[in-house]
Formats: sequence, C-alpha cells, structure tokens
Amino acid sequence: MTKEPKVIGTEFEEEADGEWFPFFSSGINEQGVVTYSDPKPGAGRAKVRSLTPFFEERRAGRKKKSEFILNPQTRAMERVSYFEDLPPAEQKKENEDAWDYAITGIRNAFSAPNVPIQCTRESKVKLLEIQVFLRFINKVLQIISESGAKQKEETEENL
Repeated sequence: MTKEPKVIGTEFEEEADGEWFPFFSSGINEQGVVTYSDPKPGAGRAKVRSLTPFFEERRAGRKKKSEFILNPQTRAMERVSYFEDLPPAEQKKENEDAWDYAITGIRNAFSAPNVPIQCTRESKVKLLEIQVFLRFINKVLQIISESGAKQKEETEENL
C-alpha cells in the first residue's frame, strides 16, 4: 500500500528534508528564563531542517571585507576579515528566506476559525511573528544543531 504524499504549498511534504517535531508551548518565568512544556496529545507538528546549509550557501556568495586593526595586547596590527552587514530590507528578506528554508512542513495546525495552516512562505512568516512559535522553532533548531554536533563527534571518534 503506497501512501499518497500530501501536497502543501508548492512541494510534497513527505519528500521535503527535515525532522517532524510536535509543537510544545513555552513561557518566560519571573527570572526571565524560558521554560518549555511537554507536547500535548494531538498537537500540531512542524518539519524543520538545519539552517547551516542555507547560511553557508549565502555566505559563499558574499564578499568579505578586510581591515587591519590594532591589537591592544600585542600592539601589532592584525588583519580582520568579516562579512558586511546587509541593508535592513535585505536582512529582513534573508531572515524570511531562512525561515522558509528551515520549516518544510506543517501538520495539524489550525488558525482561530479551524482553518488548516498551509505550509507557505506567507504562513511561516506570520507564524514566526507569534513569540511562542518563534521560541518553539528556535528550540527545535537548537536540538537539531546539538544532535548534528553529537553525530559529528561520534563519527570522528570512529575514524
């Protein structure tokens, strides 16, 4: 029995890269520390992938700027290279591109009048304006990053 992929937005949700994570809520306690709740049964899910390849590709297309800066400890001039900041409009577009790249699927998520939220660029940008969803995605990206680093360490140990 072949499972039909569900079409969301312009791509097939089943074929998109990423891992599925059930939505979990979060809050900020009196000390200003973010606390996370366990996912509720039947909670919506998001398919998320690492942002590392996205930003590596973007950086590859940018020119680096270099300057010589005085190091106060050694009193020597040192060459420092960096990527220049983007203008605000380009930075906003790049952030939206990054979120669109990172979130590859949305399931069982509904807007207020029980209308399913489609996995489109516009929906993703609107969802990320909600602080609870933004904290959820940031935590998921942190989990993905930590698991990737752990896998890399294990691979290097086995060599």
